[in-house]
Amino acid sequence: MVQTALHFLSGMSARYFLFLCVLCALWVSLCNGACAEVDSDTEAVAGQGFKLGCISCKMRGEVKARVTVDWYFRAKGEKEFIHIYTYGEEATLVIEERFTDRVDWNGSRSKLNDLQDASIYIHNVTFNDSGVYRCSFRRTLLYEAYEYETTATKLVHLTVVAKATRGTASIVSEVMMYVSIIGLQLWLLVEMIYCYRKIAAAGDEALRVSAEEYLAIASESKDNCTGVQVAE
Repeated sequence: MVQTALHFLSGMSARYFLFLCVLCALWVSLCNGACAEVDSDTEAVAGQGFKLGCISCKMRGEVKARVTVDWYFRAKGEKEFIHIYTYGEEATLVIEERFTDRVDWNGSRSKLNDLQDASIYIHNVTFNDSGVYRCSFRRTLLYEAYEYETTATKLVHLTVVAKATRGTASIVSEVMMYVSIIGLQLWLLVEMIYCYRKIAAAGDEALRVSAEEYLAIASESKDNCTGVQVAE
């Protein structure tokens, strides 16, 4: 009987483990990451709009903070960066005249100004917008007893073209992404089938052993009853 109980518990544990694995897989597929520092696109089409991406993740998510973001631009052939845009708790300003009425904030917004995405959007891109853009984060972490300031800088090398093109690297990366997704799904399916068969086999074995022990106990009881009757 003890062996039967162990077989039964083993089967139940395996089923419970498989159930937890499936739940974890579903939860991971549905949840969204808190922050990911993704590089900005670097090719814009003349006459269209373009998003200059800039993300700086805060390592201490539980600590409140305030952030000021400044964007700078260095055109091709120039040596110095010029200040074109600022976004902060006090004001949002387009500083460079050539970007007036063409730049909008496209990043995250927070009541505490505790942002992580400082992207901006440029309308009606021109060939003169080609160059290097620098995004500068100034984040002040607000602890109970003191404040701590950190800085982060991102560079975007922007090229403006007359017609949109798609590079070979982009195509290959997209194909590899889909291949990886399909491969992971197939691997998960094979693992689930393997676990199911293993659990089913363990369950069948437990039932067989249980049936044999039941027959043995019944036969022993019958022999004992026969012995008692003969003795009487």
